[in-house]
Amino acid sequence: MEFEIPFRLPGLNEYIKACKGNKYHAAAIKRYTERDIALCVKGRVTEPVHVTFVWLEPNYRRDKDNVCFAKKFILDALQKKGVLPNDNNRWITGFTDEFVYGEGEGVIVTLEPDQILVETR
Repeated sequence: MEFEIPFRLPGLNEYIKACKGNKYHAAAIKRYTERDIALCVKGRVTEPVHVTFVWLEPNYRRDKDNVCFAKKFILDALQKKGVLPNDNNRWITGFTDEFVYGEGEGVIVTLEPDQILVETR
């Protein structure tokens, strides 16, 4: 399963700033971001998956760890929408982050069955 989130997600620095300023603002950022992500997703996962995130950034201004913090919002949105039964270690076997610069903004998310776990079942 693959889907694209065609917009920039908040980074860790933005989220920390919101937390320091007003806890309700930080909660709103998380809630609205997860709502918007859920609109981009269709389907369900029926077995453990490995998740690949391809982060599309217009430039090099944000650090990689700041950008990929948004995977928290993505995984939580997938669980809330029912795409993933849970975002724990049973269902998410691992993830990979890739970064592409100068080709727009957003994230391409790929959920692939973990072949090692599938074969041993």
